[in-house]
Amino acid sequence: MSAAIPEPIPPASGFLPTSARELQSRGWPVLDVLLITGDAYVDHPSFGAAMIGRVLEAEGYRVGIIAQPDWKNIHSIQSMGRPRLFCGVTAGNLDSMLSNYTAARHKRKEDVYSESGAPGKRPNHAAVVYAQMCRQAFPGLPVVLGGMEASMRRVVHYDYWEDKLKPSILTDAKADILVYGMGESAIREITRRLDRGRTDLGGIRGTALLLGAKATATADFTDCLQLPAWEEIRRDQRLLLRLTKVVEAQQTPYCGKRLVQRHGQRAVLMEPPAYPLQGPDLDALYELPFQRMPHPSYRGKIPGFATIKDSIMVSRGCAGGCTFCGLGFHQGKFLSSRSVDSVLKEIRRLTDAGTFQGTVSDLGGPTANLYGCENGHVDACKSCHRPSCLWPTICPHFHIDEQRGLELLRGARQSQGVRHVFVQSGIRMDVALRTPEYFRELVQNHVSGHLKVAPEHLHPEVLRRMRKPAGDFIPFMRKFEQASAEAGKEQYLVPYFISSFPGCTDHEMGAVEQFLRQEKWNLQQVQDFIPLPMTPSAAMYVTGLDFNTEKPIPVARNAGERARQKRALHPNRPTRSQSHPPHSVDSVS
Repeated sequence: MSAAIPEPIPPASGFLPTSARELQSRGWPVLDVLLITGDAYVDHPSFGAAMIGRVLEAEGYRVGIIAQPDWKNIHSIQSMGRPRLFCGVTAGNLDSMLSNYTAARHKRKEDVYSESGAPGKRPNHAAVVYAQMCRQAFPGLPVVLGGMEASMRRVVHYDYWEDKLKPSILTDAKADILVYGMGESAIREITRRLDRGRTDLGGIRGTALLLGAKATATADFTDCLQLPAWEEIRRDQRLLLRLTKVVEAQQTPYCGKRLVQRHGQRAVLMEPPAYPLQGPDLDALYELPFQRMPHPSYRGKIPGFATIKDSIMVSRGCAGGCTFCGLGFHQGKFLSSRSVDSVLKEIRRLTDAGTFQGTVSDLGGPTANLYGCENGHVDACKSCHRPSCLWPTICPHFHIDEQRGLELLRGARQSQGVRHVFVQSGIRMDVALRTPEYFRELVQNHVSGHLKVAPEHLHPEVLRRMRKPAGDFIPFMRKFEQASAEAGKEQYLVPYFISSFPGCTDHEMGAVEQFLRQEKWNLQQVQDFIPLPMTPSAAMYVTGLDFNTEKPIPVARNAGERARQKRALHPNRPTRSQSHPPHSVDSVS
């Protein structure tokens, strides 16, 4: 009986290897770095693991990715063998608890970052689970933690889904180092050090270390700000306010100090944030050889990719400082924008793709119309600890560049092979009202029929606690309607409203309800507030205290109270005639 003929090894593809066969097809005897992610592997710059993988590949390292391993089977991360330098771990683009559970703490029926939207592909607290798997699978190998989950859980924090305070994620994950924020600079330095045989990973911006008891006892923390310790916060939850204020104020690379937080005899030592990548350094990231599609092993669609496959990321950072959002703690408040030439090059690559249908679905970022704006460019910015450049009013040092935004929109629209260019990312209304030419250009040429905006609420006290400006939404809405009419287009706003925010009762929610009735808006969904780890809104939720005044505020905690606030914004509203469809309000619950 003849021996079975082995299957041929597939030729090396443009994707980073995900299996032993793909590793062999590249002729690599071993990986330098193994990345493990809770998302499906999509080779697109919007997916963190792909970005870090491409950055290290460009540095000459051999990088492999294992996506959504079976966390109950240690062999699921051993298929490509032991990497030479380290394992990098991320829960994915979202906190795994947010991926797995709704605001009502029910299991989600869909995971948009999984094949076919299948839920259950990642464990709860995925970053911790994957890190522990790496420890077991590859004893003695350094483990590097990163991604949104690591960023937002790097100090003591509140976990809404477990309804309890938790220590730094480093204490559970036992990782050698944690990278917070946009980690390209930090991961390069970590990899270079390990490649040179260095074991000291201290002093790298945008990272945190969990020191041992001996190192903590002998360390010199005189240049550090001491955060309330884990044991102190457990005894007095009100200290969560102080903790959050200090971390938020030091979230600046220009004048931020090192932070230390004790956990028993050990300490988490956090370096200041990394400087944001600017100019050619930022452009270079998006010119890396991304395949801009899911790995070919997937048969089903990945919903999270479908929404961004024809989109272009044009900027990073968010200057808003909203108290419910983690962007300020992760990407930071300092803005960086790609050059127009870099964006147009990516559009040309997109139009060359066989799947492109002529529509760039989004020219965006955390806030689309902050493209080209500048902060951190003058000395006053570099000594500022304010968490927001836009609240309570726009800072006089915040530079709005209307012309650069116009150049981007017009250049993209005129690109060969492009029929439509839309802006689907959120619009900052206070900035839009100061840029009338950009506003007209946007409404006339770059709205797909619906434009996303985020008033979040309409009651001034709730807006103050959110750090959102009051009084901008209605003027913006009227100007949008006027500009749409002048363009001869029937277009609608898609505003996001939040129910059950700390300090919001049925009375405050009535301000939104009254507006919806008055305007006859048909509400599709409302975003039920989720206190994300480490945010000021989570501190308010836990303590029942206003973040600024520290005076008691009401907090909707039980399911009945939260459901009542949601029902106040239920779709059962009068609607306009069939010939003039109602505005719709659509947001994520």
